[in-house]
Amino acid sequence: MRSAFLLTVLAVFLIPGVALAQHMGHGHPILIPDTSIERPEHVGLQAHTNHLLRFDPEATGTAPAGETPASLKAVYNLPAYGGQGVIALVAAYDYPTAENDLNLFSTTMGLGPCTTANGCFLKLYASGKKPQSNCGWAQEAALDVEWSHAMAPYAKIVLVEAASSSFTDLFTAVDVARQQVINSGKPGQVSMSWGGSEFSSETSYDSHFKVSGVVFFAASGDSGGQTIYPSVSPWVVAAGGTSVNRTTEGNPNTAFLSETGWSGSGGGSSRYEPLPSWQSGVVSGSHRGAPDLSFDADPNTGVSVYDSTKCQGMSGWMVFGGTSVSSPAVAGIANLAGSVSNSSSSELSLIYAYRGTSNFYDVLSGSAGRYSAAKGWDYVTGVGSPRGLVGK
Repeated sequence: MRSAFLLTVLAVFLIPGVALAQHMGHGHPILIPDTSIERPEHVGLQAHTNHLLRFDPEATGTAPAGETPASLKAVYNLPAYGGQGVIALVAAYDYPTAENDLNLFSTTMGLGPCTTANGCFLKLYASGKKPQSNCGWAQEAALDVEWSHAMAPYAKIVLVEAASSSFTDLFTAVDVARQQVINSGKPGQVSMSWGGSEFSSETSYDSHFKVSGVVFFAASGDSGGQTIYPSVSPWVVAAGGTSVNRTTEGNPNTAFLSETGWSGSGGGSSRYEPLPSWQSGVVSGSHRGAPDLSFDADPNTGVSVYDSTKCQGMSGWMVFGGTSVSSPAVAGIANLAGSVSNSSSSELSLIYAYRGTSNFYDVLSGSAGRYSAAKGWDYVTGVGSPRGLVGK
């Protein structure tokens, strides 16, 4: 039985059921939660999280040590405040301290109180019954709710907890989440930071995303150059990863220099999903390419997250990476932009229409698996990372 965490002093990427170490030129040790490791028997049946933790004395403690909403909004040229309607986050199992942790994160980051009482936060059980708890998935949920709120502080944050990490239970939760958005009366977003290796029957799940009034986002995965579902669905915006380079790595108080493609960023050509119209002439071949756009996901340049639910002796402020950062963050940016898109298809058409403009930072360096970042769309960072709110 694999221990709840695998520790390596080298940077890490994953393949199904195996943890591999690959030196990426960084000295930070990285923790891989057990929930972020896919085992062969899970393929097609069960999803995994896509978050990693930077593990060193500076990254854990009583105060934020990673990137903050203010530091990354400066990088991505975003306003400090805004948002509307609902952003729904889907995760598995119960996160018992969700409201307390989100409120502490929000007040610490200068975003104001965020509670159920003031209408900022709501937690729902997709099955109608409180699930059992799981600390790895609680970390995932902490990251999701805090960084969607970080990007769009005025949006209502709804955490929908699935009964388990099975695809059956998670897609039940997706349906509950999308209904929360629809009931708000305004276009909104659903973020899914989980996924699994592609499987032959995956297209049967695409119907969950074919609704109006909702834009779906998903993490592209942390196995550099490999695809996962649901991010490869043509009805979902796939969020990949970058490294945010500063004069002092991982220190948000130092000057921003550039972004490079993160070596763990999931991507590639889908095995089963056909090429959508909005990728015609952009992606070669006959299958959907991922990711669509990217956000800071390198745990060495990761984001601050607060989670008071103890997991393997860790709790409080931590630094997270992985494309589980990207999905809720870009969902929040889309919300901040005004929720002009009424479906995933219209959002994706908008993103691709604005590719190659100043509204996206074209990442030209870095690699993930067998792919390299390059001018224009690529399998590492998609069209690039956001700059401002136009085209989002």
